Amino acid sequence: MCGILAALGLAGGQAEAEKNRRDILRLSHLLKHRGPDQRSIYQAPDGRAFISFERLMIVDPTDTGRQPFQIPTPEGNIAWALNSEIYNHQQIRDTKLAGIDLHSRSDSAIVGYLYQKYGDTNELWNSLDGIFACVIWDERTGYFCAARDPIGICSLYWGRGADGSVWFASEMKALQSRCESIDIFPPGHVYRSSTGKLERWFNPNWIDLSYNPTQHVDLPVLKQTFIDAVVKRLMSDAPLAILLSGGLDSSLVASVAVRHIKEANNAFDPDHKLHTYSIGIKGSPDLVAARKVADFLGTIHHEFTFTVEEGIDALYDLIWHIESYEQVRAAVPMYLLSQRIKAMGMKVVLSGEGADEIFGGYLYFHKAPSPEEYHKECVRLVTRLHQWDVLRANKAPFAFGLETRVPFLDKQFLQVAMNINAADKMPNLSEKPDGVHPKLEKYILRKAFDDPEQPYLPDEVLFRQKEQFSDGVGYDWVDGLKEYAAKVVTDEMWDSRFERFPEHPPRTREYYLLRSIFETHFPHKDALKTVPQGLSIACSTPEALKWDPEWENMHEISGRAIKTVHEAGADFKLEKAQEVANGVAH
Repeated sequence: MCGILAALGLAGGQAEAEKNRRDILRLSHLLKHRGPDQRSIYQAPDGRAFISFERLMIVDPTDTGRQPFQIPTPEGNIAWALNSEIYNHQQIRDTKLAGIDLHSRSDSAIVGYLYQKYGDTNELWNSLDGIFACVIWDERTGYFCAARDPIGICSLYWGRGADGSVWFASEMKALQSRCESIDIFPPGHVYRSSTGKLERWFNPNWIDLSYNPTQHVDLPVLKQTFIDAVVKRLMSDAPLAILLSGGLDSSLVASVAVRHIKEANNAFDPDHKLHTYSIGIKGSPDLVAARKVADFLGTIHHEFTFTVEEGIDALYDLIWHIESYEQVRAAVPMYLLSQRIKAMGMKVVLSGEGADEIFGGYLYFHKAPSPEEYHKECVRLVTRLHQWDVLRANKAPFAFGLETRVPFLDKQFLQVAMNINAADKMPNLSEKPDGVHPKLEKYILRKAFDDPEQPYLPDEVLFRQKEQFSDGVGYDWVDGLKEYAAKVVTDEMWDSRFERFPEHPPRTREYYLLRSIFETHFPHKDALKTVPQGLSIACSTPEALKWDPEWENMHEISGRAIKTVHEAGADFKLEKAQEVANGVAH
């Protein structure tokens, strides 16, 4: 993966080409953390297009994998760049591109040749199994397009310059000074200059909120599809490790990787022991659980601790990197851990994001009123991940040039898991379908890997209650951040919050603090609209707050907010967010 910056359709032409080149290289430098290994830039002969690329060498780390790629033709070159991992690139080479010399082993190389052969079609983007943010410029016609993977695992923003040019960047910070408007480029979409419109190319049946799946779970199929998703993500020419919190999701990723690594194509040193990494406040639940899993799997395990003060010290830089004031609680430990992992020579990590959204793993799902509403909430969560957990999992590690891969969000796995009857997913602690284990959240995923003869995980981990990452690293971190905000956001500051933040004023002092840092880094008028708004209980969508009257006007993402379900919820202090109506708090 990498960082890309593209300016396409510039009006200045050759007269402004040198100035634009210097400016684009300067802005591209803001993305260097995403690709610290190499920088390259493409400039169209007429000066109307530039594509800059900050490279992180993972697949084909030679000069033949250097981007932006170009295909020379008599009428002009085709140029393209991808921030990507295309797991079926070899299959595409052997079928759709059979007999064509691509001059590179890079997975990203296939896209330009597919475009040359078939054109920019939805079939092109649907044929890719993986994650990507892509731009293509065709010198022959001046045509260009940009596309993003189905769930938005690769970050991508876009904007328009004063001259009508269209800009694309892996991170918003590279667009602020040259674009009059900025927005998130939506996942599963393609922009085509010929129409000037965004079009959705990813259209699975489950993405429609009116669709209600009726097929009951097939545990062997669910299990094998997930194994396949993990195995394909072991493709790497660089050292690879696993983020291990000790919860169900990351533990399953680690277990499958350890057991099945020799099945992978092009895995980095498949005969070596895998490294696992965990972080937490000293004595935190995640550290204890992760050590237990690592010992069971026989990984080379690395355990790190941080203090509340170290987490608070990281806020300023962290928010610059993730470009949001949401997900900060969970992003801080991930950011601190990623710095340590990269320092130990790793370039790729596998992580467990996505399972909670697919299966309804958050504790508030215990209150879902019906299977239909349960499924709708899963769809809402999955389709908004690019602003939440996926944003954090991409940008916090990339602060140090570390790529994250998320097997649960594999396209094939999503197709299987999101077509399961939601009644099979719904937790009910009063039931024991197997006669032994209560029907916890993500029960069907747990049962798919419940193999007593060849266990993937210890039983106490496989059936451990959901613990959100920001809680699992240590309750002192969340509580300490809230206490710090209460101290530094004075009464005077708090009372004037409507004047300071007339649009979406913060409802807690913690959010006042984080929003203040965000606006220091991102003063552009459109920056705020890239951050999701609305209330949440234990990581719910705003729509789910209607499930329980007690959640009205609540905003607390900790799982301990579900006091009747969480094992540590009884003593958790849950406060209503400050209400806002017509700019008046009451």
